[in-house]
Amino acid sequence: MSRIGIIGAGAFGTGLAAALARGEHDVILWGRDGAQTDAIDATKINARYLPDIALPPSLSATSNFDALQNLDAVLMVTPAQKLRETFDTLDIQRLNCPVVLCSKGIETDSGQLQSDIAIENIPSARIAALSGPGFASELAKGLPTALTLGSQDPALGAHLQTMLSTQTLRLYLSDDLRGVQLGGALKNVFAIACGIVVGAGLGESARAALITRGFAELSRLTVGMGGNPETLIGLSGFGDLTLSCTSKQSRNFAFGLQLAQSGDLKPSKTVEGIATALATVKLAKTHGVDMPIAQQVANLLAGEIDIKQALSNLMARPLRQETT
Repeated sequence: MSRIGIIGAGAFGTGLAAALARGEHDVILWGRDGAQTDAIDATKINARYLPDIALPPSLSATSNFDALQNLDAVLMVTPAQKLRETFDTLDIQRLNCPVVLCSKGIETDSGQLQSDIAIENIPSARIAALSGPGFASELAKGLPTALTLGSQDPALGAHLQTMLSTQTLRLYLSDDLRGVQLGGALKNVFAIACGIVVGAGLGESARAALITRGFAELSRLTVGMGGNPETLIGLSGFGDLTLSCTSKQSRNFAFGLQLAQSGDLKPSKTVEGIATALATVKLAKTHGVDMPIAQQVANLLAGEIDIKQALSNLMARPLRQETT
């Protein structure tokens, strides 16, 4: 049995905690809100994020960081835009264990991946990243889920793969740390775009085209930033993109749907793709990569154009070979 700490008591952090606790690990879920974590610990229900799902009795929750002792691994599941702040306020280095990054996003101001931020704050940390097509509610219910674990250290990756895999959570190992993170982060931008397409009533053919061309854009930037294109045909690339672009359970897809139907640019929950869209177009420019769909999404989210203009801009682009 391993002792695993999870930083972030939101939906995905709770889902991972439940899946690992069902795998007979000693799991402690940490959150900032003491009232929330006390309630989770007492009732074994996260009423705020997963109100209809009973959590394993063995799972414990706390807001006391000092309770995170003798861990075999810590999973960082705070929103991507809050990771730097979390490192600033919590002494993660003191835990002296591998750090697994589980949020899918690119920091807007710096354009850095989650691993860049982690290494900058804890240079000696043993870093891995978890990504792929998995919904919090399904993890929490114990439904079968397969994800990718990225690590540049083969021994660390193999150790964490064995530790964190359970009967219902299967991890596939990759040595492409950057590619695993980029696939998970960039797909959120195209999930928003697919929500807009569906919400605008443009049909399933349009959604299929957007997923396909979005994957091409995602691949160009990932390769431009040093990722392996083979990574993207796996769970953390095409798998995650497909799930997020086709299910209303995806917050990014649901936000795009809401945006098309109401014009409301303010989400009620964390939608990682909003900040990532702005970071993506900056990175595309830096690396000389053409990403017309991501650019239109970013312009739309910035309030610079409306949906009709975004669609018009895309349809007016020059005709080209499909493979470019």
